[in-house]
Amino acid sequence: MSHTYCTNLVHCVFSTKERADWIAEELQEPLYAYMFGIARNLGLEILALGGTANHLHLLMALPARHPLSDAIRDLKANSSRWMSEGRRRFCWQEGFGAFSVSPSQAPSVKAYIRNQAEHHKKRNFEEEFLILLKKSGITYDPRYVFG
Repeated sequence: MSHTYCTNLVHCVFSTKERADWIAEELQEPLYAYMFGIARNLGLEILALGGTANHLHLLMALPARHPLSDAIRDLKANSSRWMSEGRRRFCWQEGFGAFSVSPSQAPSVKAYIRNQAEHHKKRNFEEEFLILLKKSGITYDPRYVFG
């Protein structure tokens, strides 16, 4: 086969360091716009992006030749640098959650990501993240999930 064909949709989740509320509401849209630009420069396609003051969700189409960990590393490093310019220090947590998404489920994942403020009226980030791990069948030790 002379060409590579790939559909690799990934729902990624990561928080600020120690889940601190460092992403003020007025910074969310500028941060998201900046992250869309970073992704475009990396050859990634972000399909949805949203979050709250202490974490971010994104749905991206990951190209076949782009390792997931490199994509997240580059998104986090560049956005962290941008958030720190002219402001206090900003950091993302060390790790991330990544959950594969079937193309048929992409619309519901996009809606979920865009409605984060509404979701977090019912549960906090920690509860949400543990639910995502359980739904995805990921084995984890609760003592180490959040550092």
